Amino acid sequence: MKKDVAVCGLFFCLFLLAGRSLDAQSGVSTLRGMSLNGATGLYAVPTARTGWEKDADVGIDAGTSYNFISENPMIKMGISLFHWVEITGAVDLQPEIRSNTDGVLGAKLQFPTTKTALAIGGNIQFLRNSDYSTAHVVIHGFSQDIQFSRHKGYSTAGHIYAAATYGGEFFSWPAETTFALGYTFVEDNRDNIDFGMGFDLLLLPDILQRFVHWIVDFSNFSYTAQPLGTDPWTRGSLNTGLRVDLAAIPVLNRFKFNIDLMLLDLLDEDRSIVVGLVFGLPLKR
Repeated sequence: MKKDVAVCGLFFCLFLLAGRSLDAQSGVSTLRGMSLNGATGLYAVPTARTGWEKDADVGIDAGTSYNFISENPMIKMGISLFHWVEITGAVDLQPEIRSNTDGVLGAKLQFPTTKTALAIGGNIQFLRNSDYSTAHVVIHGFSQDIQFSRHKGYSTAGHIYAAATYGGEFFSWPAETTFALGYTFVEDNRDNIDFGMGFDLLLLPDILQRFVHWIVDFSNFSYTAQPLGTDPWTRGSLNTGLRVDLAAIPVLNRFKFNIDLMLLDLLDEDRSIVVGLVFGLPLKR
């Protein structure tokens, strides 16, 4: 029930944000920040933007994040080419829970539209899996179940999507709304379609001097098919947080410098807190 209420509320917010259309390619509100798997986007949902679509022929981004609940760091990289192509990668370090390291390689192609931004993209995921056996032991009168890792192997998953991003205003605050549809190629998917939506709202721009963005997204998929700190597969996952744009400082305005404060899977018991940092620079304008 709580997820149904959240989805209805998010739909209402998106309706309001769409009330006054702006040119989605103008970059009036978006930071073109990194999603959790390195693609330009919100948190789990990719947008139809590329990292340096209007600012550089070639630009690179590097980012990292840390989940304080699942205790796993991530490292992300991205390169933008010709204003309309991006290639990204991420490494998901999972030492505490699975002793695994997963990798993601992704790409996105943006279409040359002038109003609503449109893009297609996808990724391939290299997932490390452990096969566990459980032993029941008794030590000094106390019983304990202990898991032993018997075998580690790799599997792969794939994700394709199409995304649309368009601009609007909410109480004269610039915002962008994104919808994404896709499919995840993974064992036992049972032909479920991936769906995600969200927005990037420039929060109180006159007071906060265009430094702070409010990010919200909802989806039935996550950054990989084997995520930590979120479980979107049964009822979806609502993620929200603040994205701080340090490039709003004049001396830093030729760079990309974002700080993310995220709450993942906010309405479920496995919610988690994530802090992220992204830095980027243009190589050829």
